[in-house]
Amino acid sequence: MRTFLQSFWNEPRVPDPPRRVWRDWALVALLAPLCIVEVILREDLPYRWLSFAVAFCGVPLLLWRRTHPLPVVAALFGAAMVMDVPWILGGGDPPGLYTMAYVMVPAYAVFRWGSGREALIGLVIMLVPATLSGVFDFVSLSETITGFALFFLVLAAGLVVRSRTRERVSRIDAVRANEREALARDLHDTVAHHVSAIAVQAQAGIAMAPADPDAALGALRVIEAEASRTLAEMRTIVRALRTDGGSGTAPLPGLGDVPGLAGGGAPGGPEVHVEMQGDEARVPESVAAAAYRLVQESVTNARRHARRASRIDVTVRAGDDAVTVEVTDDGERATVRGDVGFGIAGMVERAEGLGGTCVAGPRAGGGWAVTAGAPA
Repeated sequence: MRTFLQSFWNEPRVPDPPRRVWRDWALVALLAPLCIVEVILREDLPYRWLSFAVAFCGVPLLLWRRTHPLPVVAALFGAAMVMDVPWILGGGDPPGLYTMAYVMVPAYAVFRWGSGREALIGLVIMLVPATLSGVFDFVSLSETITGFALFFLVLAAGLVVRSRTRERVSRIDAVRANEREALARDLHDTVAHHVSAIAVQAQAGIAMAPADPDAALGALRVIEAEASRTLAEMRTIVRALRTDGGSGTAPLPGLGDVPGLAGGGAPGGPEVHVEMQGDEARVPESVAAAAYRLVQESVTNARRHARRASRIDVTVRAGDDAVTVEVTDDGERATVRGDVGFGIAGMVERAEGLGGTCVAGPRAGGGWAVTAGAPA
């Protein structure tokens, strides 16, 4: 219990509470006339004008119950305590209008919208007039229990709604975080792939320009093609993110697009050999797209990081129950630096997101291997 109270005490306020909505004005417009009608109709009302003044002046405070819950509670229940003083000293029937049952609204609000500290302080403030009424009003025990039960039921409702709203916000934040991670993977696996190819071709063109201008011109043509693909990929991603009725998205890449990854390398770079096995048409679109991205990232990494590599082998097996991808090279890996990027982590996340696995590391006979699989 102590741990719960400490945790609740430190809980912050609910962010961005609605300031005022039409229901708030409707509530005030309903309660103010009710106060007037009750004070007119109840001829036996004790401390008539004091009861009316406290009830009527407290109605507008309900407009600030979400943004300033503790001050509203303190003002209303503090006024109730002040109003009880002449009754306690002079005796007779307790003052107050039946309309003042609206104090349950700010009682709910302080637990719904206030911080944990405000809620607990407000609870202490609210219990004082409630206890005084129970002690000096000489009501039956059953009526006292019923009143306190209703009071704590209202507070519990505020806590329940607060907790459910917090859980919903947490789920929304988690979904947003997953979407950002997915977008980061797509950017890395698509745009970064083409930009890496552009960089490789530019370096090759610079190196060959003095001795072989024709080869440098060929590198420029490849750069132009890769830049066009990059722009197309960016437009596809932007269209997918638009929510204003933009044009539809391009189809996802699939296993049939894997052989196209063999091109785009630098002159003199490692050759890419692609072997496709199984029935590609039976693989679901999401799994096929993930397999394509895994091959794309693996080939890009091999071209960038495998020194003195002469061959990159890609094998994709589309089985009845699973799709497996294997990408190997015969190069030498450069020393791993601190800024290794997010490629391997993204591949692992992409495979695990489909219930599969992805393992990347050096091969026993030299070179590097990436092996991934996902249920079909």
